[in-house]
Amino acid sequence: MAKKSNPVREPAGAGRPVTLFTGQWADLPLATLAGKASRFGYDGLELACWGDHFEVAKALKDTSYVKGRWALLGEHGLSCWAVSNHLVGQAVCDPIDARHKAILPARVWGDGKPEGVRRRAAEEMKDTARAAARLGVTVVNGFTGSSIWGKWYFFPPTGPAEVEAGYRDFAERWGPILDVFKREGVRFALEVHPGEIAYDVHTARAALDAVRDHPAFGFNFDPSHLLWQGIDPAGFIDRFAGRIFHAHMKDVAVLYGGGESGVLGSHLPFGDPRRGWDFRSVGRGHVNFEEIIRALNRAGYRGPLSVEWEDPGMDREDGARESCDFVRRVQFRPAAAAFDAAFEKKKR
Repeated sequence: MAKKSNPVREPAGAGRPVTLFTGQWADLPLATLAGKASRFGYDGLELACWGDHFEVAKALKDTSYVKGRWALLGEHGLSCWAVSNHLVGQAVCDPIDARHKAILPARVWGDGKPEGVRRRAAEEMKDTARAAARLGVTVVNGFTGSSIWGKWYFFPPTGPAEVEAGYRDFAERWGPILDVFKREGVRFALEVHPGEIAYDVHTARAALDAVRDHPAFGFNFDPSHLLWQGIDPAGFIDRFAGRIFHAHMKDVAVLYGGGESGVLGSHLPFGDPRRGWDFRSVGRGHVNFEEIIRALNRAGYRGPLSVEWEDPGMDREDGARESCDFVRRVQFRPAAAAFDAAFEKKKR
């Protein structure tokens, strides 16, 4: 294995680093995006494994590639604490259809036969762990896919045996992947999200049970996907404090009080004003980030606060800039002592 190379800088000040997830910016070359992110005020980037931002095959084949990524980031005063491979991870457990071709590298899609796609996706996720280790980061965020997500409503009737089979399928496919992550000293952080094996508190616990609390398996916390389902985001952190490996700062507006649309989205695209909920620039939706920061403090989480910017009604550069400022304002360090500790000393 090549020697790990990670010139990670600690952010200025005492707060957690504020990073920008590059997945929604993959139409831009990394060199262009890095310059923008630096001007927006970010400490670093959460590199997506698509576009030209972080290419797994190149990281494993060319020893100069990783040095080149760090040099590019360094030119703009940026660092990196995590990479993300949501698109390939989705294909590991999913029932594969034509939609997956649009999100997968050609080498993973191959001839498109479902089982072959799933197996190639699994191998690519193992390689992602190896590539992340060469980069010197210890977290890979992503999706798992799910063979049972489409059966969530239980009609036609879905029995417990079928649900259990779905979690067994997840464990059988992801267990060997997680073993590679463990060997490489890297952790996989599932973004708890509809469409995945875990999308709320109960399914997150079931996923952990399925892989027997594998040490390399945890969560990329994202409040937006929890809130529109009616789940308390801060409560999720409290429930899984030791498994929060990474945190996305992403906002959502819950709008289904008008009586015409609801939580299911009405088969309407993001940005359609008739939707019951939609993503918003950080600080402009209904997520209570004050409570999230307090919960992350209780959990002892010291990793990045990574802005995943999505707002269909706003210019993304304006949004990314203001989101960085918002996250810096809202975060704070946990208390080092009780506020009334001085009075206790006087009593003695």
